[in-house]
Amino acid sequence: MKIALACDHGGYEMKEQIKTWLTELGYEYEDFGCHSTASCDYPEFAAAAARAVAGGSCEKGILVCTTGIGISIAANKIKGIRCAHCADCLQAQLTREHNDANMMAIGAGFTGPNMAKEMVKVFLTTAFSGGERHVRRVNGVKALEA
Repeated sequence: MKIALACDHGGYEMKEQIKTWLTELGYEYEDFGCHSTASCDYPEFAAAAARAVAGGSCEKGILVCTTGIGISIAANKIKGIRCAHCADCLQAQLTREHNDANMMAIGAGFTGPNMAKEMVKVFLTTAFSGGERHVRRVNGVKALEA
């Protein structure tokens, strides 16, 4: 599984940690930036990663900014993306099981590295439940894009 990564300057250090964790866990990744702590705008990086997930060159994506909010909003503007801002492992699990989220956003200013590492593992290893009500709801979200 190949993972799309992106961040802004506020998430750069955590994104770099995530790259190490992904390598340790045996995942490939593609880094869509940013590539330093110099001030930058998250929409271009979120969109690049989201397009890779929506287009199929990456299966899932992980985004990081200071809050996780702005970068998730930007990613969700790309058709086919269901990016959830998560703050703990249960949210990471349930957004996969219930929403079939294909991207997760983390707030580096609010989530410590130990929690982030566990969230990444949970997000990448949890399958969509496929339950009838969840399929119906995900299809309803997809219909909003049409």
